[in-house]
Order: sequence, then structure tokens, then C-alpha cells
Amino acid sequence: MSIFVNSDTRVIVQGMTGRAGTFYTDQALRYGSNYVGGVRPGKGGRRHLDLPLFDTVKEAVSETGANASLVIVPAPFAANAMIEAIEAGVETVVCVTERVPQHDMTRVKDALRQSQTMLIGPNSQGILTPGQCKIGVMPTVEAKPGTIGIASRSASLTSEILAHCSKAGLGQSTTVGVGGDNIHGVGFVECLKRFRDDPETEAVVLIGEIGGREEEDAAAYLKTLSYGKPVVAVVVGRHAPQGRRMGHAGTLSTFGLGTAAEKIEHLRDAGVVIAKNADEVVSAIAATKEPA
Repeated sequence: MSIFVNSDTRVIVQGMTGRAGTFYTDQALRYGSNYVGGVRPGKGGRRHLDLPLFDTVKEAVSETGANASLVIVPAPFAANAMIEAIEAGVETVVCVTERVPQHDMTRVKDALRQSQTMLIGPNSQGILTPGQCKIGVMPTVEAKPGTIGIASRSASLTSEILAHCSKAGLGQSTTVGVGGDNIHGVGFVECLKRFRDDPETEAVVLIGEIGGREEEDAAAYLKTLSYGKPVVAVVVGRHAPQGRRMGHAGTLSTFGLGTAAEKIEHLRDAGVVIAKNADEVVSAIAATKEPA
């Protein structure tokens, strides 16, 4: 099985006619994902990549039965696009846009509280259920179907660890890029809950980094129950200088808070197996399967 998306997911793309939207929609179609239309105000009634275009998300959902949307529009318009999809009742919204203003994201979070929508992102590489559905910009060449669930804050490390896992015969149930911004949609805790309920996910890998509270929140959640599946984590940024942003908005350690060492300690105390780096993730997963 999988979490959030599968072969039955029907995807529309907000911003499909732009250069990036065209490129990544075409990639997803070639992969076999079920994309059913695009949204571009003023171009409703036309076709692009042989898919119908609509002026609004509401129209697209009504005509196509879409239950997921990829938001790939410029940062100044991303919040309105996400809110439009939320108000149209789209179940899963994936936003890959970077540099969405934080005050805009507070409006998105307010809209989410009054809905059943699951938002992945922004500043996310997307979500991939191998062989079934890709939404976003995540590479697929190394991905293989399997039983390892991955939730990640880092796009580049996701690709590296996914490749290591596949090479070792450890396919993935679903890989989720939770996004690199401080204010975002689903995080590690929601992914852990979904993976726990997925009967075909046998182990979970968390790819963390400095800044934010994703890792601390995951550790607090894991301490509240017997999770029933092994969880492996790698947290990068052990040597990052404090007070300096590293890469994107969510990666910032200030006054000794949110450091890699602190996060690793919380996760280890919650029973998570810690891998020092990407190269050790496969051996860490193997270690969880060895007799005690």
C-alpha cells in the first residue's frame, strides 16, 4: 500500500502551462501517474500536454474528479493557489514552490484548520509512491516499490538515501518531502502516524536536519506509544555554525536550540535508531531486523 497517494490518485496541476509546470507534469505523465488536468486562469477550455485546462480549481475538480493538486506557481501567488485548492475540497495538495512568505503561510494554515485537506510543502520535493504516483519534482529513476517509508526535510539527501535503499533491495512504500520551510503542512508526526497504519510499511526512515521542531515532535510522539515498527533517523548539520541559515528557511539553529546533537538525543531517547550519515542508513535498517 502507500500513504497519501496511490495509483487511484487523480492529479491536477496549478500552474501547468508554465515552463516548470510543463516539465514536471510531462515527467509525471511519462512515469505513469494519473494526471487529469491543469488550472490556468484565462486558459480554460484549452488543452496542454493533451490535458484539459480550467480557469479554477473548483471547475477542474468538478469535471475531472481530481483529489490531488500540484501547486507549481511563483511564490507571490502560491498561498492563494493553495487556499483555492483547499476551499475546493482537494484531499492532498503538494506545493513545491520555494520562498513563500511566512505571513502568507499563516493564511494557508488558517484555511487548513477548517478543512480535511492534507498539505505537503511548500518548498517540498513532493511525494512519490513508486510505480503508482509521483507529485512534485522528486526523481524516480532510483525508486523501487517496497516496504520502507521515508519522510524527509532534505531533497538532496532523499535522493541519495533512496538510491542506497533501492540498491540494497529495500524498496519504498512512499517517500514524502515534508518541506524545508518553518511553516508548512504535514510533518514527521503525521507521516509516522500514516506509516504506522499502513500494513505494507515495515520500517520508517526520517531524514532530518538542524532547525525547526520536526525531529523533537517526532520523538515526543514516539514516546507516547509502542510504535510497532522500527524507525531509523539521520540528522545532518552536526558541524553547522549556530545562528546561520543553511540552505533554506527551516534550517536555522539559534542559541543552541534545534541543533543536530539535541535532535539526535531526543530521537535516540524515543527508541529511534540513529544513522550518522546517509551511507549508514541501510545498515541501520538491517540492524533493526537482527535478533536482540
